[in-house]
Amino acid sequence: MKALRRLLPRSLRGRFVALMIAGVVLAQLAGHAVWHSQARATHLELVDRVSRDLALGIASTARFFGSLPYEYRHIVLDQLRQMGGTRFFVSLNRERIRVADIPDSEEKRIVVANVREVLQQALALSQVQIEFSPPESLHVLNNEILLKDLPPRWAEHTLLLEPLSPPVLVVQLALAPDAWLYVATLVPVPGFLSDQGLLTPERLVALLLTLAVVVGLSLLGVRGLTRPLAQIAGAAQALGRDLDHPPLPEDGSTELAATARAFNRMQERLQGYLRDRERLFSAISHDLKTPITRLRLRAELLDDAALRAKFVRDLAELDLMVKGALQSVKDTDIHENPEPVDVAALLAAMREDLLLRGAVLEVRGSAAPIRARPLALKRCLTNLVDNAVFYGERAEVRLEDGAEALAVRIRDRGPGIPEDKLEAVFEPFVRLEPSRNRNTGGTGLGLGIARHIARAHGGELSLHNHPGGGLEARLVLPRQAES
Repeated sequence: MKALRRLLPRSLRGRFVALMIAGVVLAQLAGHAVWHSQARATHLELVDRVSRDLALGIASTARFFGSLPYEYRHIVLDQLRQMGGTRFFVSLNRERIRVADIPDSEEKRIVVANVREVLQQALALSQVQIEFSPPESLHVLNNEILLKDLPPRWAEHTLLLEPLSPPVLVVQLALAPDAWLYVATLVPVPGFLSDQGLLTPERLVALLLTLAVVVGLSLLGVRGLTRPLAQIAGAAQALGRDLDHPPLPEDGSTELAATARAFNRMQERLQGYLRDRERLFSAISHDLKTPITRLRLRAELLDDAALRAKFVRDLAELDLMVKGALQSVKDTDIHENPEPVDVAALLAAMREDLLLRGAVLEVRGSAAPIRARPLALKRCLTNLVDNAVFYGERAEVRLEDGAEALAVRIRDRGPGIPEDKLEAVFEPFVRLEPSRNRNTGGTGLGLGIARHIARAHGGELSLHNHPGGGLEARLVLPRQAES
């Protein structure tokens, strides 16, 4: 089943056309099989009826020649040959002529059985030889003379049917020990012993023409069906970057209109959810600021200096968490118009700022401007570079530009992260002990915000432990998803 799926085209258009082709081929083959079966049955029925009539004619001929005096038989044969146009080629031979019999077949078995049955009932002869011979190797009169050696008027209208040249039925009956009646004739059934199988050239041409028409109409039809699906896919990608994307038109077929309607309702719910989330966090932040301030004032009134210091430290940490949560909501709620951004220039400006703080940022490579949201992309890169500088003493950035995507690799020289924690650090408020804790500053939201911004641009952010030591952040921003 998996192998079959690999053979299928990946696109909906390709699969639809492949399905239509398979359906047409199967339907045509099934139709041809039914037609061939019925035609075959009709053909065999005709062979049975004709062969019985033919056997009665042979029996009459044998009875006629058997009734003639011996000295008149050859006179009658000469007269028949001079007249021509007879149904049978008849001769009287002193010996049985050898016949190169053709391979066995259903038609041949029917004819031989019917002729033998009729002759035995009509003549009661003990020696009857019934065979089929190809016309080019058929011997007549004796075992040396071929049919083609005879005068044309003797047999060309009786046993030769150009250009088909069907096999010739040869019946030899022993009238006496040295007198064999030789009767050769054609079985007058169209296409006798020439079954061309299920797919004849004519049927194959018809099948190919049908397939061409079906494929052409399928491509036209599926193109109109898949275009709205492509629009929905594009709208879904745009939704990940901009929740204010205009709604889809709710028209087309019933199913597509229902899909567009459901997509628009989903977009409205997401917009409402994010607005509610921002209002909720703003309300929580506002409501918590007042009690935190009161608690800080009351802590200052404590007489115990050590206890007072603990209260102030805990309140500062709580205030930092509230501000970090609110900042996370604001930073991941991107409301910017995309425009060309020079990532190399952006990193160069960050390097100047870091030099003032005594930190090192090394940038290698170059990149053409990429269409993005400037402040959001700057926030993403700042979080990654600050993270590398803080935990790894220095940051090394490499730009790898391509026609389809821009890759930014940011490496530090720190201790790295355990492999089982590489995804966990993207979760909110997650920091790794002992080096990454609240006492070192930060809220554990930077990496999560950076990944959200990357995905909002249609890209991806991942962390890897570098083989040479340290941690490497890989930011990939696709160019084909730019808007």
